[in-house]
Amino acid sequence: MHHDAALEKLTHDHVFAGARADESERRTWYVVALTAVTMVAEIVGGWWTGSMALLADGWHMGSHVAALGLAGFAYHFARTHADDRRFSMGTGKVGSLTAFGSALLLGVVALLMVWESGHRLLDPVAIDYRAAIVVTVIGLAVNVASAFLLGGHEHHHGHEYGHDGHDHDHHDHAHHAHHHDHNLRAAYVHVLTDALTSVLALVALGGGLWLGLAWLDPLMGIVGAVVILWWAAGLVRQSSRVLLDMEANPAIAKQIRQRIEADADNRVVDLHLWQVGTGHLALIVSLATHFPRPPAHYRALLGEMPLLSHCTFEIIPCDDARCDPVQA
Repeated sequence: MHHDAALEKLTHDHVFAGARADESERRTWYVVALTAVTMVAEIVGGWWTGSMALLADGWHMGSHVAALGLAGFAYHFARTHADDRRFSMGTGKVGSLTAFGSALLLGVVALLMVWESGHRLLDPVAIDYRAAIVVTVIGLAVNVASAFLLGGHEHHHGHEYGHDGHDHDHHDHAHHAHHHDHNLRAAYVHVLTDALTSVLALVALGGGLWLGLAWLDPLMGIVGAVVILWWAAGLVRQSSRVLLDMEANPAIAKQIRQRIEADADNRVVDLHLWQVGTGHLALIVSLATHFPRPPAHYRALLGEMPLLSHCTFEIIPCDDARCDPVQA
């Protein structure tokens, strides 16, 4: 019994999901259903009325049905594979992966909108403005409802062990620093871009109906596409940082180094800090010292630093007169 208890203490999972992942998954699927219904209405309405702005909005929403479906799949996949040991650092990055894919899909849709809108500028078509405005208002209402659904947007245990100078620790923090759920943010950005294209479509259709400015319809398609490209580029930058294991937070890394080196004559030889899930950072530290201590000692030096969910320490005994990274 004592042997089994000891083994249980040494083992741990790698579940790095946001604290509200289940709620986010439910909200995402609700929005998928709403968006799919509105997509069909806008595509049919755009084809029937001849409005490029409305048709572009409909196809744009179609891309979002696919992207939001990917977001829902990401939550499902992360949840059902949370205990799968084949994923050495858990499935916390699945959301960032689908966010990256969603951003690329947004970019493709925006480019198609530019192409079709440019064609409509050169070769205008007749538009049933009143019918198109009604459908667009309905689409905008759905977008606003979806934004509210997605608007509410963080591992839970604490044990540690050391072996041959290594320590792995899962630490539960009472307070969580704000960290983006890239999967939920991607879904939210998709909904916002839908709302944007709906607003632009209303401006274009109103200008065409009451001011006779028929060219506003395709022009707004181009304006909307440019804004969508800008949002997509930002989402690509943020999600790719996680996927490529860029240093998560230089300020936290600096603080970790300072706390460790303020103890005894410790010198940090190597330090890696990266995001493994929403609100979860992993840390690897190699340090040289004349006064080696158990790994738990170095974890304790970091105290209640937020977001540190998985820590590994390598302690290198130093026999030289000076203990610094170059000589160690």
